[in-house]
Order: sequence, then structure tokens, then C-alpha cells
Amino acid sequence: MDTGHLDPGNVPADPMELFARWLAEARAAGCHEPEAMTLATTGADGAPSARMVLLRGADARGFRFFTNRSSRKGRELAGDARAALTFYWYPPGRQVRVEGDAGELPRDESEAYFASRPRGHQVGAWAS
Repeated sequence: MDTGHLDPGNVPADPMELFARWLAEARAAGCHEPEAMTLATTGADGAPSARMVLLRGADARGFRFFTNRSSRKGRELAGDARAALTFYWYPPGRQVRVEGDAGELPRDESEAYFASRPRGHQVGAWAS
């Protein structure tokens, strides 16, 4: 495994391909919670807000995570869709930054994810 640096001569044309490779390498290297990422949003006053969330999928559609739309992050994204994600993997000592607009997933996809969660997690999500 080539760790820690980006070799421009070894970068695929599709950045999602590189992301998938690096995520797989972080898992193989024993990185704790390789799907953990920092999500940064902004409030109505323009102040930044960051928190950790878990990646639930990444493909040509983008990076997916789930949240309560009424939560602070849900309200902030509804007010300003611009967001940033940061992954940090140690080992192997790499980070990935993502910036762009967030959008809502189709309701059926969100409901299917929620239904797949253990009952205790569902109750915790309702309570929060």
C-alpha cells in the first residue's frame, strides 16, 4: 500500500474510483471507523458548524449520510445546501476533502435506511 501521499501519475480519471480505493485501503489497514467524516455546514448567521457523521454510501450520485431533517444539521442544510466533508484515515495517513451542495435523498431511500436500523437506534433518533 502506498501511504500518505498523492501521486498525480496514479490518479484515475474518476475521483470516486480513487476515493473507493482509499476507503478500502483504510479499512484494510485497520483504521478505526473509516466511514466517519466531519460534516461542516453554516447557520443562518453564517457561522460554521461541524460534527461527525457516518458515510452510508458513495457513488456517482455523491456521498450519502442520513440525518433527521429537523436536526440542527438538517435545518442548516435546508437553509444553505453548501457543505463540506472531511475524512481522515490513520493509518494510512490520508485525508479527503469534499465540498459542494447537499440534497435530500428520495423519501423511500431514507425510510428504507431508517427501517434497517436496530430498534434502539430508531428510538434514539426519534428522541433526539
